[in-house]
Amino acid sequence: MWLLDANMDVHLTSVLVDFGIAAECAAARGWNALSNGQLVTAAVEGGFDCLLTRDRLFAESASRALRLHSNFAVILINLPQQRWPEYRRTFLRAWASCPITPQPGCLIEWPIR
Repeated sequence: MWLLDANMDVHLTSVLVDFGIAAECAAARGWNALSNGQLVTAAVEGGFDCLLTRDRLFAESASRALRLHSNFAVILINLPQQRWPEYRRTFLRAWASCPITPQPGCLIEWPIR
C-alpha cells in the first residue's frame, strides 16, 4: 500500500488505484503534522510500504527511519506542480514511459532526470 505525503495532490490516489495500487493520503490518516521520520514510522506501522513525496529534504530528515524500516521505500516525485488536470496528464505520461518501482530501504527520484 502506498502513502501520499501531505504535499501530494489527493486526486493522485484514484490514479494509483486505477493502476491496481492501494493508496491513501497522509492527511486522511491525520498524519499531515508529523515530521518526516515520524511519518515513515507511522506509515510502516499502518501497513504502508511506500511513500510518495515532493519534499526534497525528506531524505535527510527520514534517513534514520529508512534504516530502521528496510522494507519501506520513499519516492521523490520530480514533476512540476500544476493544477490537477494537467498534473494528471503529466503523471500519466511519465508513468507510461517508466512506471514507479519502489526499492525497499531506499529513496529514489521519479521520473529520473
